[in-house]
Amino acid sequence: MNRFSRHFRPKLYPRGWLLYRPFSTSSNNPHLHHQTSKPSPNQLVDSFTRLCLHGPLADALAVLDSLESRSLHAADPVDYLHLIKLCISAGDADAGRLVHRHLASGGRFPMLFLSNSLLGMYVRFGLVQDAWKLFDGLPQRNVVSWTTMISALIDLELKKDALELFAFMLRDGIRPNMFTFSSVLRGCDSLRTLKAVHCCVFNHGFNTDVFVRSSLIDVYFSNGDSESGYLVFDEMSTWDPVVWNSVIGGFAQFGHGCKALELFRRMKRAGFLAEQATLTSALRACTGMVYLEMGQQIHVHVLKYETDLILNNALLDLYCKSGTLEEAESIFQRMPEKDVISWSTMISGLAQSGRGLEALKLFKLMKAQGPKPNYITIVGVLFACSHAGLVEDGRYYFRSMKQLFDIEPGSEHYGCMVDLLGRAGKLDEALKLIHEMKLKPDAIIWRTLLGACRVHKNPTLAEYVADEILKLEPGDEGCYILLSNIYADAKQWSDVAQVRNVMRGRGIRKEPGRSWMELGKETHVFIAGDFSHPQMEGIKLELERLIRRTSDLGYAPDTDYVLHDLGREQKEESLWYHGEKMAIAFGMMNSTQGKPIRIMKNLRICGDCHAFAKLVSRTEGKMIVIRDPVRFHHFCEGTCSCGDYW
Repeated sequence: MNRFSRHFRPKLYPRGWLLYRPFSTSSNNPHLHHQTSKPSPNQLVDSFTRLCLHGPLADALAVLDSLESRSLHAADPVDYLHLIKLCISAGDADAGRLVHRHLASGGRFPMLFLSNSLLGMYVRFGLVQDAWKLFDGLPQRNVVSWTTMISALIDLELKKDALELFAFMLRDGIRPNMFTFSSVLRGCDSLRTLKAVHCCVFNHGFNTDVFVRSSLIDVYFSNGDSESGYLVFDEMSTWDPVVWNSVIGGFAQFGHGCKALELFRRMKRAGFLAEQATLTSALRACTGMVYLEMGQQIHVHVLKYETDLILNNALLDLYCKSGTLEEAESIFQRMPEKDVISWSTMISGLAQSGRGLEALKLFKLMKAQGPKPNYITIVGVLFACSHAGLVEDGRYYFRSMKQLFDIEPGSEHYGCMVDLLGRAGKLDEALKLIHEMKLKPDAIIWRTLLGACRVHKNPTLAEYVADEILKLEPGDEGCYILLSNIYADAKQWSDVAQVRNVMRGRGIRKEPGRSWMELGKETHVFIAGDFSHPQMEGIKLELERLIRRTSDLGYAPDTDYVLHDLGREQKEESLWYHGEKMAIAFGMMNSTQGKPIRIMKNLRICGDCHAFAKLVSRTEGKMIVIRDPVRFHHFCEGTCSCGDYW
């Protein structure tokens, strides 16, 4: 027993060797039929070689049994290597154990490359105890032996033990290779450990290896250190598609969409062809930033490939979250394979665009033809019910989700139900549901109810709900702002002043409402009362024209949406220059004929701007799509996809 086994093994695995089942002789084996004379040793070995290469496995094992019964061990070691591979491809762990026993018979130890193959086999079958016993008994180990065991421990989430094993490997003077470092880096779950391994990578000269660099970038990003991940990339003198994908995927996955797209463009300028994994990452970055035009450009690159399921799902997600449902439906229909993500994405996309009945129809089709719905699917279904006012449908699916789909209601499901009941004006029922929750309600659920209190002008309940929110999150600025707006709706100006005084005293500032749109490669942002846009003079003239035209159809500023105690003329003027209206005017000035105006918002659209957008879509014959933090509003010919229920 060496020093490593004394220190390490008792912490991990108990001793013990599993019994082997005996293999019966194959009746179809021509080499074992009764013959006038026994085959010679050379004939047996030749048969063994052929069977190890081509199978069947049972016949190869039968000849192996004959070799063992005649104490013959003259077969080529490569034959045993092929036999081990045959056991792996057949998924027969017991056969693999039998081969191991044969190789170790008579106290002999198989050659190191065969021992490593057996190690890999045991790891592949998930038999880590068997692998550990073999590893512990090896008279010598090379880098493959150590790397196989390190990788196995990491796969079992025994990361600390894997790193200890790596330390013992270094002390034994074994030089790691690129596969060792790629495995060890997967075991780094803290920046301190990662930086130590990074130093080791540098000291062993693997800092220029593409695959090690790629692993370093991935692990830095997964540990939240995007700056170090980018430095690893930027220090390289030459790049490779694998490394480009790592850094683009890292920025896209962790919310740095602009940087991911900047690197994607840089990669294209450098002459690299985007692989499917890179395109998937770039599409996810576009989805996160809602950059539809950039996403459409990437879609052109996608057409060069026979797209896989992951890439199709990324395209589907982009178009659903951009409100471009015609393209999303086309992709969904053409997909040769659909998984639960595909169905759930399409259901949620329909729901967010106000097509709740179609979302439920698709859900019924999924139950009949598709995979089993999951947690996210039901969130999409309840969201569809909520935003279409389908109260009874929502109640049914919520109450039966455990029975029908074996899904326990989670906080997102409760949140959808509170939203469903709140939008329908059933505030008492929503409050009762919160009190009856099996989970502890979080601030998001309470905030959902507070939003419903504003819609239905219930300041009394709003005060209670706000108190519950502030118990959980005392510094929640959204709570103070919503409560202030509820008091303003009710013309309780003294209460508005009191809330705003508390906000000032605690240093809480209201986030300004922003509306923005993508035009070419630029994003144009509009904030109420901010006239700094370079085209502002033209925007004002266009806005005046639109107000005149919509006034002929009955538009009049709804001053109830002004949350300040001002005179009527001041209120009307402040409504004219809401961010949504300025963005609509800018879009009318600059958009292409036949293409919709697409606007994003960080806050819920106000009722006055909603009415204005409907009338503009009618007078100008132009589709306007506005996305707020929750859903899409598609304005066309004087109507909105939300049915004025939002």
